[in-house]
Amino acid sequence: MVRTIFFDFDGVIVESVDIKTRAFAKLFEHEGECIVKKVISYHLENAGVSRYEKFRDIYKEILKRFLSDEEFEMLCKKFAASVMDGVIKAPYVEGAKEFLENYSQAYKCFVVSATPQEEIEGIIQKRHIRHFFKAVYGAPAKKNDVVKTILVKENIDPCNAVYVGDAMSDYLAAKENRVAFIARVTNDNNSLFKDLGCIKLNSLVDLEDIINSIGCQMEKNLG
Repeated sequence: MVRTIFFDFDGVIVESVDIKTRAFAKLFEHEGECIVKKVISYHLENAGVSRYEKFRDIYKEILKRFLSDEEFEMLCKKFAASVMDGVIKAPYVEGAKEFLENYSQAYKCFVVSATPQEEIEGIIQKRHIRHFFKAVYGAPAKKNDVVKTILVKENIDPCNAVYVGDAMSDYLAAKENRVAFIARVTNDNNSLFKDLGCIKLNSLVDLEDIINSIGCQMEKNLG
């Protein structure tokens, strides 16, 4: 029976993916339209990867320039300043708030995000939803490592857990830890999951029913 849920945050709990896409575009607009298009494409294809990794990859693979420590710190600060308020005010993914309000006491709920640790903690505190989660994890910790650590620390059988995410990094973190995966899909990320054998949801309205069906199937397989 499922008793633990790992949640990504952006695009799963709140509708904040577009906010961060616009922030990446703004940061690199001085590089020209062609570069901005490449940056946005890279950002969307690597949803769920920390901005720390993205900035380094953008400079190496797209700009073909060295990224100094000073410029890296400046990019991180500008990005955080441009998205923080927007993410705090962003609407919830349909059904997400209701699920947490109704079922967070029935499950051990964890946030596993690529947003920097201090920032994701601040966002969740200011949205007044911290009490729904047993713990909140952000970058620079890797998602697959976070899930592995929680499973061991909390003595959780992977068969009794699910991961709800919207990025390939979420899917891989679940797969590497033998945890069932539920994809929250939109027009922007649908192509990522179309050929994968995972449950796909447009919203979290039916999340409790889906989790129950996963638990029933596990029990049937064990029986």
